Amino acid sequence: MIILGIDPGLAIVGCGIIHYEGNHFKIIAYGSITTPSTMSVPMRLKKIYDELNELIIKYNPEVVAIEELFFNTNVKTALLVGQARGVAILAAANNTKEVFEYTPLQVKQGIVGYGRADKTQVQQMVKTLLNLPEIPKPDDVADALAVAICHAHTGNFKNMFKIK
Repeated sequence: MIILGIDPGLAIVGCGIIHYEGNHFKIIAYGSITTPSTMSVPMRLKKIYDELNELIIKYNPEVVAIEELFFNTNVKTALLVGQARGVAILAAANNTKEVFEYTPLQVKQGIVGYGRADKTQVQQMVKTLLNLPEIPKPDDVADALAVAICHAHTGNFKNMFKIK
């Protein structure tokens, strides 16, 4: 199964594409989509949509796994990240990909086995599970790969939110 993991954001969207088969992971691609703060919000969202759309067309993942927005005390930031999540989901839906959402707690549980694991533990497990020479940077990329791995580890693909 090819899984596209996404860690949404307005300035940086982490993306990671993995192949999971027989309890083995193979890294396909990873990186980030960045948008400068000098761009208008609509143009930043368009750039995110366009680049995710290109990734989906190029790698043809079977599913897209995306991190849910955690509670944020900064309402403006939360709304902007929510908009970025929306265009990511739209890119997947427009390409008829199933979308699965995971909370940060679920991702930590799926990667480390402990829902309160710290960021360093998650990043180290991503590096180990994918046999990478170093932890992917920026952090958003490692987080996206963690979301993809979490989806692979759930094995429960029918009980999550999905769009067909």
